Amino acid sequence: MTEARPLNGLYHFAYPCRDAEETRHFYEDILGLPLVNCMMSEHVPSTGEEQPYVHFFFALGDGSYIAFFDLGGNEKPAPSPNTPDWVQHFAIETNSVDDVEAMRVRLASHGVKTTPLVDHGFVRSIYFFDPNGLRLEIAARTEEPGFLAQAAADAHDTLTAWNKRKHGKPAG
Repeated sequence: MTEARPLNGLYHFAYPCRDAEETRHFYEDILGLPLVNCMMSEHVPSTGEEQPYVHFFFALGDGSYIAFFDLGGNEKPAPSPNTPDWVQHFAIETNSVDDVEAMRVRLASHGVKTTPLVDHGFVRSIYFFDPNGLRLEIAARTEEPGFLAQAAADAHDTLTAWNKRKHGKPAG
């Protein structure tokens, strides 16, 4: 078996959209993410399918991207029928809780409904939906020193406890 090579980080997350211009306006004009690439094609390179589409990318400050596909049908992506709408989301980090609050105010000024500031204990964030139904989170880290190391040390035990609970076995 070949040894796993390091995975360095997120390159891009891709999601379908109803309308490329509507999506561009939201991500570039409202969220402030620059449109940095847009490719139009008649076929899908990974499958060979004939399908006209446009694939476009917005840059995040860390060098990663959020990308979209407009397939031309003007259809909003359907939510997963077996998943609550709060589960699937894309979280974007900002520098401070003040920046999260400023984004909440900016979104409200554009008619975008957000949650109040949510304190998760290690991050504070807001949640909202883009025009395609994709739930987004704007978050600022607030963890205390040592939090991440302790969370990593506990992660396997916590997952084991969950798996026991999920499969009806007593913990311990």
